Amino acid sequence: MMAGLYRALTTLAEPAAPLLLQARLWRGKEDESRLHEKLGRGTGARPEGRLVWVHAASVGESLSVLPVIERLHLATGATVMVTTGTTTSAGIMARRLPDGCFHQYAPLDGPRAVARFLDRWRPDAALWVESELWPNLLAETQRRGIPTALVNGRMSPRSFARWRRLPSLARTMVGGFDVVLAQSEADGARLTALGARNVTMAGDLKAVATPLSTDSDALARVREAIGNRPVWTAVSTHQGEEIVAGEVHRRLAPRVPGLLTVIVPRHADRGDAIETELSDRGLGVVRRSRNELPGPSADVFLGDSMGEMGLYLQLGNPVFVGKSLLHEGGHNPREPALLSRAVLFGPHMENFTQAAEGLLTAGGAVQVANEETLATLVGKLVGQSEALETIGGKARAKAQADAAGILDATLDALAPVLESQ
Repeated sequence: MMAGLYRALTTLAEPAAPLLLQARLWRGKEDESRLHEKLGRGTGARPEGRLVWVHAASVGESLSVLPVIERLHLATGATVMVTTGTTTSAGIMARRLPDGCFHQYAPLDGPRAVARFLDRWRPDAALWVESELWPNLLAETQRRGIPTALVNGRMSPRSFARWRRLPSLARTMVGGFDVVLAQSEADGARLTALGARNVTMAGDLKAVATPLSTDSDALARVREAIGNRPVWTAVSTHQGEEIVAGEVHRRLAPRVPGLLTVIVPRHADRGDAIETELSDRGLGVVRRSRNELPGPSADVFLGDSMGEMGLYLQLGNPVFVGKSLLHEGGHNPREPALLSRAVLFGPHMENFTQAAEGLLTAGGAVQVANEETLATLVGKLVGQSEALETIGGKARAKAQADAAGILDATLDALAPVLESQ
C-alpha cells in the first residue's frame, strides 16, 4: 500500500522535476550540461555486450565499490555503468573508473524518469551500494526481471527503527533483492528482520579501499609553504565541529609554537560560513578554494575543495574524523589509518562501529569525549613523531588486515546475480 501511495505521489510531483533541478543548479549542486541525465535521458549509447549497473549515493559509497568494479571488469569483460547523485562523486568517478566503464547521474525517482533510464540502458544486472534505495527505481528494475543485489548493505539502529514503522514498504524494498551482502552481522540481522532474503556477511568494502592518492606537485607546494610547523587535521567535519577545531587551536597555540590546524569540511560549499566563524574568533584562515597557501601567519588551512582528501590527510598528524563529536554517525576512519595517521574520533561512530572498535582495540585510534579531551590529546601528540608513528603504524596494520578476503567473498557471493541471464 505504501509503495503504491509513494508511486502515486511521485507521479503527481514529477512535472515539477525540471524546476527542482534548476533550483539546485542555481545553488551549485548540479551540472548544467548533464541535467538531462537526472530526467533519465542519459548521455551516449548503450555499449554492446553485458552491462552491469552499480548505483551508489555519493563519494564514499562509489569509492568503496571501486575494487569490485575493477575486478569484475577485468575478470568478465563486462562494461560497468556507475550512477551517483552528486557532482563531486561524478568528478571522482570520471578520474577513477577503469577504461571501458563509465558514469551517469542517477535519475530522479519519478516513474517516467526511471522508465526512460531503464529503457535506454537495459542493464543485465544491478548492484545497489549500502543504503541508497529509491522505491520507484528499485521496484521497476526488479519488475523487469533484472537481477539485483544489495552490496555492502548497512542498516543503522536509527534507520532500522524508522523502517520498522513502515513494515510493508520495508519488506517491498529489501525483500526483492536476489542477494544481500551485509557489512556486519548486526546489519545482516536488521536487514533480515525487515524482510531481506539470502543475506550474507561479506565484510565492509570500505576496508578494501586503497590509500587515497594525491597530486604530488600540489602536495609539495603546500608542504613547502608549511615548512616545519606542527600540523594536525580535522576531516569530514560537520557544522559546529569546525568551531571545536578552532577552539582546540586557540587552546594549544600558546604552548605549541607555529601550530597549524587543517580543517576539511564534509561539504565544501560551507567554506564562506566556516571562514566567518573562525575569523570572528581571531583566527587567520587561508582557503584551498582560493589557491591560498598556509604561510607563517595562517592559523587554519581550510580545505574547501573537492576530491583532495588524500592531500589533506598527508599534511597533518594526528587526524580527527568528523561527524563523531557533535553529530551521530561518524565517517570512515580507515582512510587516515591507511596513510599511517594516528586516528581520533568522538563518541558517535554508529555508521562505522566495527572499523572504529577494531582500530581502538589495535591501538591505532583514540576516542575523545569532547572539545577538552580532544585538545588534550592533540596537544600530547602533535609534533611527537615517535608516538605518532607507533599509533599510525598500528592503524595501518589493522586497516590492511581488515581488507583480507573481503573482496573475494563479495565477488563469490555476487556470482548468482552477475552470471544470470
